[in-house]
Amino acid sequence: MKSKILLILIGLIVFPTMAQKMSSDKKAIINSVEKHKQNLIQISDSIWALAETAFDEHESSRILADYAEKNGFNVERGVAGMPTAFVASYGSGSPVISVLGEFDALPGISQRAQPTKEALSEGAAGHGCGHNLFGAGSLGAAIAVKELIEEGRIKGTVKFFGTPSEEKYFGKIWMVREGLWDGVDVNLSWHPSAKMKADVQSSLALVDFRVEFFGQAAHASSDPWNGRSASDALELYTTGINYYREHVKPTVRIHYHIEDGGQVVNVVPDYSKIWVRVRDTKRSGMMPVYEQVKKMAEGAAIMANVDYKISLISGIYEVLVNRKGGEVMQKNMELLGSISYTDEEVAFGKKIQEVTGKPQVGMDSSIRPLEETKEHPGGGSTDVGDVSWNVANINLGVTTAPKDTPWHSWAVVACGGMSIGHKGMVYASKAMAMTMVDLFKDKKLVEEIKSEYKQRKGDEVYEAIIPEGPPPIGKN
Repeated sequence: MKSKILLILIGLIVFPTMAQKMSSDKKAIINSVEKHKQNLIQISDSIWALAETAFDEHESSRILADYAEKNGFNVERGVAGMPTAFVASYGSGSPVISVLGEFDALPGISQRAQPTKEALSEGAAGHGCGHNLFGAGSLGAAIAVKELIEEGRIKGTVKFFGTPSEEKYFGKIWMVREGLWDGVDVNLSWHPSAKMKADVQSSLALVDFRVEFFGQAAHASSDPWNGRSASDALELYTTGINYYREHVKPTVRIHYHIEDGGQVVNVVPDYSKIWVRVRDTKRSGMMPVYEQVKKMAEGAAIMANVDYKISLISGIYEVLVNRKGGEVMQKNMELLGSISYTDEEVAFGKKIQEVTGKPQVGMDSSIRPLEETKEHPGGGSTDVGDVSWNVANINLGVTTAPKDTPWHSWAVVACGGMSIGHKGMVYASKAMAMTMVDLFKDKKLVEEIKSEYKQRKGDEVYEAIIPEGPPPIGKN
């Protein structure tokens, strides 16, 4: 009996204390996100249905920019030479805190909002990385902070960056080159995920380039000796790449996509084309591999007696981690707690796991402890890396799909168009906006985050890995 009374007393002491940790400003943030929630869901669902790909996200961009403008932001559209890029700003003075929003889809993975594979529109694109949620959730955070500035509860400037083409050409690089983050103190970003964490892991640096081979056409049967096969060069080149894989470090990844290997079987092809991608956990490790793989193209051209051309497409840096910023985000996630799901949502998630051959454990929205930062993480690449080398950056991952869901797949598209994705998006809005409040209210904290950024960057001079000239608009 005494033990039960003690537990009740502990409950009376602990729970009010936990509630008191939520400041009035953060309560106002939550109220703002809840007020805009249905509109944010509608925006996300509209972008999900549009499923516009790299640099073609005209309607998706407009929907986000229009809602920002409707909510009092000053919106500059078509920045950095990209019609679908924009910056929405509100407030004045410092600190200047920004948040990223993406909205491009992936080709060929159209899917209905159901837990079994079925295209919404056969062959069309789909949001297999959850960017419909990404853009809307980030805008929700920016609006919540804007309303606190408007009420005079915090001072400074909030910016929302509408960033196109993350999946293909990496639009943020051109925005960085334009100096759009100059004067920003701290940037925030989130990404849909199958787990919850304040993200203090880096990503992989990456470079994309195209190799073209130019030969001489001839009849493949009657006079092949008069031909010089561009397809032979391409095959020799890929063979060289595949042999080279044994002699690179385990952190390196090399991918390629054959875009043109010839048109018909009875013609010696005079043209071939291949898209090549090199990655490593560090840009410093990636660049020597990149140079070697370019040399191999010359060797293939010599062996096939053809000409060749190499064209840089774009490249991105690894993410520069900021642990101090991660600690602030972690505290706000713990304050919010985990996401709860209905029985129907859990069943939806388990069905996706069944269909994709994963253990049927449902959703994972537990708040993980802040991880140790790995020197050489696995995973993918993001142009958030380029932003992070130009301004202190804080990252967040939020559950929007079942545990172990294959990313860039129909399963992510399905969840992004229904309540599982919506809940993750709303959570991200709250967690980021609450973290931004901490930054606006604590100048010392901002300086600590900026100090770590400068220390981690060291003497490295950022150089954008893109060709001269404008972004490759219209080349999708």
